Amino acid sequence: MVPILDGIRILDLTAVILGPYGAQILGDLGADVIKIESPEGDNMRPIAPVAAPGLSALFSNNNRNKKSVVLDLKTDGGKAALQKLIGGAHVLIHNMRQDALDKLGFGFDAVRAINSDMIYCAAVGFGRDGPYAGRPAYDDVIQAASGVAGLSQLRDGTPVYPPTILADKVTGLHLAYAVLAAVVYRERKGRVPGYVEIPMFETMTGFMLNEHLSGATWGDNETVGYQRVVARDRRPYQTKDGWIAVLPYTPQHWAKVLADMGRPDVVESPWFKDPTERSRNFDKLYGLLAEILPSRTTAEWLDVFSRLDVPHSPVRTPTDLIHDPHLNAVGFFTPNFATETPVKRTLRAPILFGGVAVEPDLPPPLLGADTDAVLREAGLSDVEITAAHQRATKRTSA
Repeated sequence: MVPILDGIRILDLTAVILGPYGAQILGDLGADVIKIESPEGDNMRPIAPVAAPGLSALFSNNNRNKKSVVLDLKTDGGKAALQKLIGGAHVLIHNMRQDALDKLGFGFDAVRAINSDMIYCAAVGFGRDGPYAGRPAYDDVIQAASGVAGLSQLRDGTPVYPPTILADKVTGLHLAYAVLAAVVYRERKGRVPGYVEIPMFETMTGFMLNEHLSGATWGDNETVGYQRVVARDRRPYQTKDGWIAVLPYTPQHWAKVLADMGRPDVVESPWFKDPTERSRNFDKLYGLLAEILPSRTTAEWLDVFSRLDVPHSPVRTPTDLIHDPHLNAVGFFTPNFATETPVKRTLRAPILFGGVAVEPDLPPPLLGADTDAVLREAGLSDVEITAAHQRATKRTSA
């Protein structure tokens, strides 16, 4: 971790991926992140593969640089402990339904009554001011609702989920920068913003429509879709023996590629010479790539595109990435944990800060590993800590 946010304590009342991913970014930046878990734990803990009880790969890759505190917020002891932690923290983030957290006594007004300087951030499915407010939301649902899954309909006629939890991770990034902005605002203005809401639906709709709002940008025209991106043949291309990606982006790129492919005539076409018309004819250009690239091997094309200085890459699988020479050279997978952990390969934060000393990371915590230490530091007596444990244990076994 890099201690950019040293001294900022964050209460992380999130689970699954969205909130934990965003909170982990803040932990990677040096914030003191206290992960509040139910006695059952984050429901990502048991998802296979699992290296130790409650320590799955999914959980581990989204919860480093955190401490785990188990509290049962349905008991008086759990509530009292969280109230104490709120009094000494700077930020609270959650991705529960807001009405559920309100009923537990930890809504915005209740938390601000305990700590008037608390930054309160809620990641929700849909914005609270719209008719969808309060609906349950998970990644697949938001990909469908926001048009992400429907993008492929513009090209193929069939909606598809990209095989990654895109909505959770993109919204998690927005959560992280929302917290950072709120911290800066408090430091510069001497006061905190009100309720900070990060809705998945609006976040992903903006993310998806950024390039696809297209003609609808001008008002009455409702034509959507960035033509280059939805072109039928914009895809990894099959070669004689594998797959390759190439993106001739500028007219100069295309001229060099088309000349090498024996099609310099295309460069002389009126539609190619006009930038706007060329942008309307990406299907033709990408179609040529799809037609010609199977004529040579991947290695041959890599040599060609390298010589022409045209952006390109072999198509790598997730397994290939583990052995990628660049990623290994920069230590992307190399752990730097302060203590022993089953995690032998990690995904380090990609951002580097010059002049800031890197400190060892906290490994993903076992469930409740830091409960006693954190609560004792917050001022709870041994009797109060024991009582909280007893109540949580009793409810779990009931």
